[in-house]
Amino acid sequence: MISLPSAQATVTPPASTIPWGQCPALAEGQTRDPRQACGTLQVPLDYRAANGRTIEVAVSRIPAAKPAQRQGVLLLNGGGPGPSLDVPSILAPLLPAGVIDRYDLVAFDPRGIAHSTPISCGRSAEELVRDQELEVLSFPAGNGSIHRNVAYSRAMSKRCAAESGDLLLYLTTANVARDMDQIRLALGERRVSYHGLSWGTYLGAVYRALFPRRVERMVLDSSVDPNVRGYDDFRTFGVAMEDRFPDLARFAVEHSDTVGFGTTESQVRAKYLAVTAKLDRKPVTVPGSGAPLTGNLVRMFTVLMSYSDSSLPTLTQLWRAAANFADGSPTSEDVALARQIANGLVATGTLPGVPQDNLFSVGWAISCGDARWPRDVRTYARNTAADRAAHPLTAGAPANVTPCSFWKFRPIEPAVRVRDTACATCSSCRTSGIRRLRWSPHRACVGPSAPAPSWSTLTPAITA
Repeated sequence: MISLPSAQATVTPPASTIPWGQCPALAEGQTRDPRQACGTLQVPLDYRAANGRTIEVAVSRIPAAKPAQRQGVLLLNGGGPGPSLDVPSILAPLLPAGVIDRYDLVAFDPRGIAHSTPISCGRSAEELVRDQELEVLSFPAGNGSIHRNVAYSRAMSKRCAAESGDLLLYLTTANVARDMDQIRLALGERRVSYHGLSWGTYLGAVYRALFPRRVERMVLDSSVDPNVRGYDDFRTFGVAMEDRFPDLARFAVEHSDTVGFGTTESQVRAKYLAVTAKLDRKPVTVPGSGAPLTGNLVRMFTVLMSYSDSSLPTLTQLWRAAANFADGSPTSEDVALARQIANGLVATGTLPGVPQDNLFSVGWAISCGDARWPRDVRTYARNTAADRAAHPLTAGAPANVTPCSFWKFRPIEPAVRVRDTACATCSSCRTSGIRRLRWSPHRACVGPSAPAPSWSTLTPAITA
């Protein structure tokens, strides 16, 4: 991988500012800060042809609460890659008053996602629910076979190319970073500050590599390794889940009277592996659910719910329900919970006016665009078998074949090489669910000459 010169990322500034107005409709039950306004910006689809086709990027903003004290713009990304348009509303109650007073909170849906020229692979809600264990992570069959994964991945690669082939080639983190700089230009800012979570840390690192003179201050929270992308990035989930599981087991021990998985962490782990293995052998049909309850479905939701400690009560309820299903004695509460969880991921991942499969397709698309995945199925079969043995909690899924293995498009440019410069200790970067920072413990990159990253780096004057 190589570093791209910042000049390559520069295009003609847009002629007008972002027209602010109402934001897109929210999903049922969601709320938004009334101060948040939204607008759209046209950006080049292909930055190598800046005067060619443009696409629309949706942008949001909550203005600084005290305009007289305003210090600039704080760009935000909530990770994923996924929608970030409402991140200002989500983070505003959590940020220090000094940040809210002095910074415009600005976010956007990255290209191809949600309200920013969304892609689709043409999948229905029924398909999405049915195939969850193949699409969020690519879980092999209970016996370790990857034949079903290969067939699914080949089919999805073809469907994505047929439905959105004109966009897929240009869905890369580097292009999202270039879109960020177009937002900076449209806002009339010489430099911006940035806060990113998870994948957003990679986006921030790429932005700084491409536009080093445009960063004021930067906080990268719950960092991923910016130089491990594509297949190698996904393979980190196996060891990360092994890191995270003791926290989950500890919670189950503390609530052993209701979870019933044992009174020690080793007992919880053994019970979890036994229950998922039993459901591998004998999947259960849940009335009203679009997907059978399998060991892989339990593993998948364990991964997803492990990102936040606030999800652990629901996760351990799922474990208890799975054990009851495996024993053939589910309660009515178990049935309702399993149905709600199996159907709910797709329901909550669907936004008004956005293709149903968008949020389930774009993660693959950007990973495929950032780095070329291995093409030999034998590589995945060998690595999946090894991963199942080394990291049984995820049963080989992180090493398995995906649609990227058969993607129709090669990456249009080398991945941006992020150099380990201007980094400092960051206590807030310790962990993000299962995505622990193994590559360089507790480090985060910040802007030139900035102090150790924390919210105080954004408010250098508020203690005066």
